[in-house]
Amino acid sequence: MEAVLDECGINLSHDLVVDVLERFKHARKPAFRFFCWAAQRPGYAHDSRTYNAMMTILGKTRQFETMVSVLEEMGEKGLLTMEAFLISMKAFAAAKERKKAIGMFELMKKYKFKVGVETINCLLDALGRAKLGKEAQLLFEKLEHRFTPNLLTYTVLLNGWCRVKNLMDAGKVWNEMIDKGFKPDIVAHNTMLEGLLKCKKRSDAIKLFEVMKAKGPLPNTRSYTILIRDLCKQGKMDEAVAGFEEMLSSGCEADAATFTCLVTGFGNKKKMDKVFALLREMKEKGCPPDARLYNALIKLIINRRMPDDAVTLYKKMIRNGIQPTIHTYNMLMKSFFMTKNYDMAHATWEEMSLRGCCPDENSYTVFIGGLIGQGRSMEACKYLEEMIDKGMKAPQLDYNKFAADFSRGGRPDILEELAKRMKFSGKFEVSSLFARWAEMMKSRVKRRDPS
Repeated sequence: MEAVLDECGINLSHDLVVDVLERFKHARKPAFRFFCWAAQRPGYAHDSRTYNAMMTILGKTRQFETMVSVLEEMGEKGLLTMEAFLISMKAFAAAKERKKAIGMFELMKKYKFKVGVETINCLLDALGRAKLGKEAQLLFEKLEHRFTPNLLTYTVLLNGWCRVKNLMDAGKVWNEMIDKGFKPDIVAHNTMLEGLLKCKKRSDAIKLFEVMKAKGPLPNTRSYTILIRDLCKQGKMDEAVAGFEEMLSSGCEADAATFTCLVTGFGNKKKMDKVFALLREMKEKGCPPDARLYNALIKLIINRRMPDDAVTLYKKMIRNGIQPTIHTYNMLMKSFFMTKNYDMAHATWEEMSLRGCCPDENSYTVFIGGLIGQGRSMEACKYLEEMIDKGMKAPQLDYNKFAADFSRGGRPDILEELAKRMKFSGKFEVSSLFARWAEMMKSRVKRRDPS
């Protein structure tokens, strides 16, 4: 790769490097090779933005040792920012590496960065989002004497407990928040509202909602959307529409998230006339659909086994200037493989690449699984190797069929190579399976050729 890049004579800029890293955000190995190559180019030096972009990729792919090395390199060059520490903390927290996340505080001190309430709130929030509400609470209690908590501190703790459906401890945080002199704002109320519904405490959620209307803070668009989403999930569409109408009459404007809930609810009820009426209403209200709404529509159409209509909707999405997400392409590929349409599935893969959307592990899982299902094991092998070369984990698939296809084709060498690669990527069971099939093939060849 580096030799090809050298020949291109690219005039590097920080914007270009960030764009390339964004394109390869799911492929850590080529991303890091490009990052290291760029650092050696005459006349170019990474800045804080390019370092942070690389750290984000390393953090999301859990390459923690390299991520910390990059952070320390930033420190040596005087390029460290608070964002770099926050990226690291969030990455460790998402991987449930609580001690390593807390260890970032020591690095911050080393490089003369202040550990303040904003930093601690960020870590508590990251732990809560990783469903480590108990750990967030324990950390808060350990550090409470070292900083002055604010309203956001209690709100993120509340969110952490609500995410793990622990209303008892969420209630304790709520009461402590009030005891400390903080008045729960709309964000805290919405967090509790969502937590109550998540725990199936709908009557309590409605009571809280009514208290908000009577005493404040007044419900906002998100408050109504939380209730509407829950009603749609239950299939109570009449009540959901009533909530929607109440929201509008209260002066709150519906956003794309609200419409997406209703569209999904009516779609699941197979009431497509209502879906199209909602889309017209969105247009009339000047509320443009976003990528999530398009994805919800595409999913509804795919569930009805209408992949061609899904493509029409995808094209409309492009025309309206909405950038498809990786989820959009994964859904389309899966739908074409379900209808045995290899050509369109492959075209979707190519389209994804042309539009600069880097395939993630789910993309490869869908594509490789689809190829194996279509009996295209040699082609699947190519993408499996490509996936591993990018530093991704091999997918969970039925590799027996895959190996059997190679066995029939008489290619033990390919299976042996794949066995090594799988072992290297940590898929020991799959590695053993490939090795066994390769040995079986060799044994059959020996029996046929006793000389």
